[in-house]
Amino acid sequence: MQEVPLFPLQTVLFPGAPLHLHIFEERYKKMINLCIEREQPFGVVLIRHGMEALGPLAEPYLVGTLAKIIQVQQLPGERMNITTIGQDRFQILSLKPDPESYLIGYVKPLPLLEHDRAYVNHKLLRLRSQVERYIQALSEAGMAQFDLAQFPSDPAGFAFLSASLLQIANEQKQMILAAERVETLLAEVTNAYSRENALLKSFIAQDVEDHDKFSWN
Repeated sequence: MQEVPLFPLQTVLFPGAPLHLHIFEERYKKMINLCIEREQPFGVVLIRHGMEALGPLAEPYLVGTLAKIIQVQQLPGERMNITTIGQDRFQILSLKPDPESYLIGYVKPLPLLEHDRAYVNHKLLRLRSQVERYIQALSEAGMAQFDLAQFPSDPAGFAFLSASLLQIANEQKQMILAAERVETLLAEVTNAYSRENALLKSFIAQDVEDHDKFSWN
């Protein structure tokens, strides 16, 4: 069991994904400065109930991701911008709330289980195909550019980074983050991409149709 300072947010951090934060609340300035001093990560957890800032401590979901601070920009008033990268997942066993400060969680690591490597590799190929379609569609629509060659080669790393690109509800992302097995993780992310590809195709087709109507008129 490990004691970890927690940062409840309206976002899900996946292992391997970057997260940029503006730190302005006193309790989180205190927390981040302590993490910098001790060279330790903090935990990012999605808010289940409550507010992200300027209020009582929020109630988080119980599965989160350690965030390693890799860059700090100091600002006036002891505020700061920080860049972090997601590391290992964890599960909260218990919480130590302090109304005057930040949440502290007693956590344990949450490694992914794997049953069949051949099956996992098959699932990875299916997911990769869906991600390629998604990135190609975004590129053709001039909406975003991603380099698939920069993605991790391991199945879990590829799936988590792929999930971080999706514009889906945080609750859906939380379900993906909390997957127990690599096979489940790959299946859930693949299904999410399949739905998003269908929606993106429909959106682009409608956009082209509207453009053609406007041009004709």
